[in-house]
Amino acid sequence: MIPETTQWLTAAAALLGVLALILLAARLARRAGLAPRAGAGRLRVEETLVLDARRRLLIVRCDGRALLLLTGGTQDQVVGWLPETPA
Repeated sequence: MIPETTQWLTAAAALLGVLALILLAARLARRAGLAPRAGAGRLRVEETLVLDARRRLLIVRCDGRALLLLTGGTQDQVVGWLPETPA
C-alpha cells in the first residue's frame, strides 16, 4: 500500500474506535443510572388540540397529575389542574 492510503485507513480505524468507546460509555452510564432513560421523564404532553392558527390546548402530565395549558396568542396560560381519575 502507498503511505497515503495507510494513513487514511489508520485515521478511519481510530475514528471508529473512538465512536465505539463513546457508545460503550453511554450504555454503561445508562445501565448505572447516570443517564436518563428515554420516556422516563416527569413531564410529558399527553394530548393537544389546535384551536386556531396560533393557539392550542395541551394536556400535560407532571408527577401523575394532569394540567391544562393554553399556548399561543400573546401569552401562555395555565387553565388549571384536571381532577385526578381513580386508578
